[in-house]
Amino acid sequence: MTRAERLALLGPETAAKIRARVAQAPDPSDELVEELRRIMTRPAGEIPQRTPAADAA
Repeated sequence: MTRAERLALLGPETAAKIRARVAQAPDPSDELVEELRRIMTRPAGEIPQRTPAADAA
């Protein structure tokens, strides 16, 4: 589904409410970003080892 299709389905008011709610969310922690990076880089394979830079942070 394209962005335009989602907007047409939801309508501009609902899309604006969603954007406003997302803007309220806190930034993810460095640990969460590292975990997600490891999962997203190899979704069907082995999870890569943690990077030393992430361990030092």
